[in-house]
Amino acid sequence: MEGLIMDYPLTTNTILEYGNNVYHHKKIITHLPDGTRHEYRFGDMYKRCKKLANALTRKLGITKGDMVGTFAWNHGPHVELYYGVSGMGAVCHTINIRLSSHQIEYIINNSEDKVIFVDATLVPLLEKIAPLLETVEYYILINAAEDFTTTLPNTLHYEDLLADQSEDFEWPTLNENDACGLCYTSGTTGFPKGVLYSHRSTFLHATTIISPNAGNFSNRDTVLLIVPQFHVMAWGFPYLCLLSGSNMVLPSSNLQPEAIIKILKEEKVNKANGVPTIWLGVYDAMKMNPPKEKLALEEYIVGGSALPKSLIEGFEKDFGIRGVHAWGMTETSPLGTVSRIQSKHERLSENEKLDIRAKQGTAFPGVELRIVTDDGTLAPTDGKTMGELQVKGAWTVSSYFKTNNHESFTEDGWFKTGDVSTIDEDGYMEIKDRAKDLIKSGGEWISSVALESALMAHPKIKEAAVIAISDEKWVEKPLASIVLVHNEDKILDEELIEFLSRDFVKYQIPKDYVYIKEVPKTSVGKFDKKEIRRLFSEGKLN
Repeated sequence: MEGLIMDYPLTTNTILEYGNNVYHHKKIITHLPDGTRHEYRFGDMYKRCKKLANALTRKLGITKGDMVGTFAWNHGPHVELYYGVSGMGAVCHTINIRLSSHQIEYIINNSEDKVIFVDATLVPLLEKIAPLLETVEYYILINAAEDFTTTLPNTLHYEDLLADQSEDFEWPTLNENDACGLCYTSGTTGFPKGVLYSHRSTFLHATTIISPNAGNFSNRDTVLLIVPQFHVMAWGFPYLCLLSGSNMVLPSSNLQPEAIIKILKEEKVNKANGVPTIWLGVYDAMKMNPPKEKLALEEYIVGGSALPKSLIEGFEKDFGIRGVHAWGMTETSPLGTVSRIQSKHERLSENEKLDIRAKQGTAFPGVELRIVTDDGTLAPTDGKTMGELQVKGAWTVSSYFKTNNHESFTEDGWFKTGDVSTIDEDGYMEIKDRAKDLIKSGGEWISSVALESALMAHPKIKEAAVIAISDEKWVEKPLASIVLVHNEDKILDEELIEFLSRDFVKYQIPKDYVYIKEVPKTSVGKFDKKEIRRLFSEGKLN
């Protein structure tokens, strides 16, 4: 027997209509690369989304299920594309601008994009590969001057495209399981893999993240979206901001620490997101030049890689700003966990609370986690037994786009993350390392993530990345690549060994250190261990 409840599809149109009906007065603020600031309201954006839907169907010939690519920074028109494309039944494919030309060519051809909306500043990246793109019929230029010239074929200006379109458009009735968005993994090994999101998964992800035990967003908030819109749909923030009534602040390509601090000040931002490397840079800049007035920023949500315990502690102690640790993947839309203190933890010491907050946290409602050991058994929730983290849920991938590769999935339908993790009795998950980044020295496992977090707590160290290198006696041993806060700083290897001995036993502590200007990063700001290994093997890591 089924319940007697209306069939009410959970779609991005539902989000857009709600945002317009209830929060039409809330703001979308963009800081463009040329220094200009553009502000308009949800209600204005709503009308432009309808004009965009008309343009897609009547001018560009886009039909339901077609792929529409975006190659752009964070700004108002990109938000319009999130809603206008999926609203008329097509799929919004956000293309990662930081991938290699070869990878970008591959994913555009693999997805079969019919139209690509591209920022003027990014046009040169597409010009290089345009002759190799097999399905693209039009390129729509965003934020381009009228006299802008390009070798791209069949170009139109975004504002010209919308100019003569009607604000009246009747959204089609969509199935909530229809595809609405496509993102590709960062492709650190092999070609990137496509993850196709549904309207339902997008809606459920956004509504869950705004809840108090998760992201905790409401109409009192002004949120800075540092996470790029080309990376996992900006962690779903353009959707959750409309549902929560949070003002949206979009920095386009202004991602340098000083630029972020300036935006935080000017817009009185009280919440933000971003990967750890972004916040490490902001923290260092604020330490060197402390703001004269306390920022409105209350907390920042971090994912993508481990948030060092020292950064959580430093930001809160020095500036009264909370770091909130989260975890997710492209395959989980992306947010799967968040680490917030529960009421039962209030009696703990500040250091004990910090230990909990430094974990990746508990699963959101609608997400399940489990740890599977090397022998295939489920690990106990003791916070100690390590194994591969596996996940399933309402917004977790069930298979990759256009592939029959099922190696990443178990027979009973769980997604295998490749993260080595633990889960404690309260459900707090902690990632110990990526399986490929664990170091096995003399038969004992060493966590590179734990070593990196500890090293970055040293006052002279800005960044630290640890990899395994071969050793005749122990098979493998750890090598630490160190970036100092100041180039003129000096630090002895022996000093670091003594510093680490407080938290690690002798066999876990690196004896080998190299000092570099910057740790190589992936397209989404994570430490690129693959590149570090290559540099070391070629004798270039110095």
